[in-house]
Amino acid sequence: MHKEFNITGTCFPELHYMADISQKLSRTMSMVQNGKYFVINRPRQYGKTTMLEAIASSLRQTKEWLVFNISFEGLGSESFQNEASFCRSFLRLMNLQLIEADEHTLTDLFNSLQESSTNLSDLSQIISTFANRANRKLALFIDEVDKSSNNQLFLDFLSLLRNKYLRRHLKTEHTFDCVILAGLHDVKSLKLKLRPDQDQKFNSPWNIATDFTVDMNLQINEIQPMLEEYARDHHIYLDAPSIAERLFYYTSGYPFLVSKLCKVIAEQLLPEKEVHSWEATDVERAVAKVVKETNTNFDSLIKNLENNPGLYEFVFKNLIEVEYQSYSIHENMFSLGLMYGILKNGQGIRIHNRIYEEVIYDYMTSKARTQVSLAEYNISKNFILPTQGLNLEAILLRFQAFMREQHSLKDQHFLERNARLVFLAFIKPIINGSGYDFKEPQISEERRLDVVITYLQYKYIVELKIWRGLDAHEEGLKQLADYLDRQALSEGYLLIFEQLKQKTWSSTWETMDGKRIFVVRV
Repeated sequence: MHKEFNITGTCFPELHYMADISQKLSRTMSMVQNGKYFVINRPRQYGKTTMLEAIASSLRQTKEWLVFNISFEGLGSESFQNEASFCRSFLRLMNLQLIEADEHTLTDLFNSLQESSTNLSDLSQIISTFANRANRKLALFIDEVDKSSNNQLFLDFLSLLRNKYLRRHLKTEHTFDCVILAGLHDVKSLKLKLRPDQDQKFNSPWNIATDFTVDMNLQINEIQPMLEEYARDHHIYLDAPSIAERLFYYTSGYPFLVSKLCKVIAEQLLPEKEVHSWEATDVERAVAKVVKETNTNFDSLIKNLENNPGLYEFVFKNLIEVEYQSYSIHENMFSLGLMYGILKNGQGIRIHNRIYEEVIYDYMTSKARTQVSLAEYNISKNFILPTQGLNLEAILLRFQAFMREQHSLKDQHFLERNARLVFLAFIKPIINGSGYDFKEPQISEERRLDVVITYLQYKYIVELKIWRGLDAHEEGLKQLADYLDRQALSEGYLLIFEQLKQKTWSSTWETMDGKRIFVVRV
């Protein structure tokens, strides 16, 4: 069986091409060996289950540990109806692990103990008795804890484990030597809502947990070995360092996205090529394909934005208005964004990765498109040159005409706030099929948005800025000229949004540092 790039479920080294997570595993194993209880709370499809499996596999290779690596995903609501149901379900999961490990002697012991379980107090005693007789260190890993995190019985179970942990020095309170919970939420600060008419309350059933600070994002040096293994297996050429760098550039190391791009290149792009090799440009082609598709990861991204208006507004300001915002990491909006993987915290809060930026742009653009009628303005054939390139000058002038005609209408406020989105909606049908527009928001006082359009073999740079006076305009021209120089282009385009009662509606070619720049004001 050939290995493949996996984007669904747990990754296994014998079946899948995997990034080198040995350093992440080593740091996590140190916590396990030191008897820590902790939570791996990361966004969906972030490698949590794969990490648990790697830890369990490493521990099972020794005779020192007995590992219970279970998941709450398969437990239905009936398992949380009462203490007796939960205890039976939990012990059944543990017993299956013993059977899987061929621990026949311990299985018999476990079966004899679990018959007496009717409540959490009985469960506590069973854990103590089994831990005492097993004569090995016990590790408990529970994946998908979110399935039950809003259930009081689950919190009571965590309280049981916490109490045993705090009393583990007593002869009567033998317990697990390490416990890892994995899920989306950090159960150290769960909000519990038992009934619809109740306010949400903070609970701390797991305040004994050590902070899990291992960075689960894949770094360039961790992505590279995966590519090299693939190249060896398929006898193809690829520049692993260069491709790994481009993968990280677009994904910021989000594991699902890294594997997704690799899978698209390997299974969709490579068969179309005459020469079977990977190029750095294949990453761009894969990105262009991926951002246009629907998958559960992107569906979850959009759902989380729509379900949290405050988060949606922050993302809008960050991406569309390109506005730097002060924040506190303790604010609910930002913690939500970090938890869902939409945001990242580095030098200021930013959207986690460029692919997410593109997906969000497209979604917000589609929403803006429903608010305005563009059909008679942006017919694509009107903007194609004899060389089959784009007539960007004509596109910008046509957009200016559209904005001028709409300026006095009742939706003026909408246009002012969403002007950049409306422009992106304007160009989308013109370049669709033969081109791709990539956005680079520059979060600073300049508040500019650079749009890089590739159309067939041509490339165009359009900078979107708000008018802030002549000095800022001069500086903006220099910035764009420098950008054009780095892109080896002689011409560029500057679209200026004038937030003025009396707009100039001007357009002109200007020259800066040897570069011709077409400046249009709307």
